[in-house]
Amino acid sequence: MNNPDLPHDLDTRRPFTRADAIAAGIDPRLLRGKKFRRIFKGVYISAAVPVSPLHRVEAAVILHPPGAFASHVSAARVYELPVPHFADEHVSVFAAEDRRRRPGIQPHVRPRSSVVGRLRGIRVSMPVPMFIELASMLSLVDLVIVGDALVRRKFLTREDLVAGCRDSADRYAAAALTAAEFVRAGVDSPMETRLRMLIVLAGLPEPRVNLTIRDQHGNVIRRFDLSYPSVKLIVEYDGRQHAEDPGQYESDISRREELDTWGWRIVVVTAKGIFQRPEETLLRVRTALRDRGTSGLPRRLGDAWRAHFPIQQPVRRSS
Repeated sequence: MNNPDLPHDLDTRRPFTRADAIAAGIDPRLLRGKKFRRIFKGVYISAAVPVSPLHRVEAAVILHPPGAFASHVSAARVYELPVPHFADEHVSVFAAEDRRRRPGIQPHVRPRSSVVGRLRGIRVSMPVPMFIELASMLSLVDLVIVGDALVRRKFLTREDLVAGCRDSADRYAAAALTAAEFVRAGVDSPMETRLRMLIVLAGLPEPRVNLTIRDQHGNVIRRFDLSYPSVKLIVEYDGRQHAEDPGQYESDISRREELDTWGWRIVVVTAKGIFQRPEETLLRVRTALRDRGTSGLPRRLGDAWRAHFPIQQPVRRSS
């Protein structure tokens, strides 16, 4: 709660500027004391409030004149989308003189025709413009992850995303369109997107997303994240630690025995298979596809995946 000694017309639990504090009757010398913490130069919040990523975005926006809005990765944070960590906040304005340069803030100038929305009390880029903005910062795979998440959370459809990127004259629209065309509906997690993109960029057939198997009454009895229904092959990302969960381990054994009965084969991929052994994973998938009778497989894997899946060496603890 706000300190009872402070004016009640300023919510100090949210970011506020020095000018806001003075207008509310707060002695600016108090801002340097223990009751407040500084987020950026000229923007503060109550010291009792842990500063969240959303607070940082809001603080960066309110530093600018009215009309400014969160863009790029800062907008993605407001949408709660999975993006890599970037230290700076990104704010867009409509005039160069409205930019406010501070350490930790990257200002941008956008056309006055830009359509802006509001989410969680913060002005933000709309989904398609934000996706195109992110094309200037993210890799192809990370951008597809964002697109899959936007569609999963129903901010827009894949068709709307593709059309919006195709119709845009922005300099990054072409890169955004390339990523948008890889976006699929029904994707449940970023790691599922990574696995699918690894397979596709290597030149292997694209697996189907979110296949459901129903019983004779139409009830869903199984759902496969990635699969090749024509040859009854499942490619499954597994991020769980079964060794620490005997119940889950036994459940998975039963499930896989059931799949064997139905004639399905499953290739299980863990995080190591994506970040440390991607080529091994691709060879496993290609071998499984070949063994199941898939025709037209490439004799050798393509190399496009290598730029997006650099092998990460495991961190070893010193003894």
